[in-house]
Amino acid sequence: MKEFIMKTISSEKFFPTLLILFDVGAAIVYAKHRDWRKVIYWLAAAVLNAAVTF
Repeated sequence: MKEFIMKTISSEKFFPTLLILFDVGAAIVYAKHRDWRKVIYWLAAAVLNAAVTF
């Protein structure tokens, strides 16, 4: 599994991709608590990081 991930994601993009996944995870947690402003915030952060990274 580790080899697949390392072949799929280059080493320069590993940590930004991890950060994007954490942003989306935070949005999911806040969605469960129905805090829609923070959901939008974290999804926007994920999109911004993705735009800069990729």
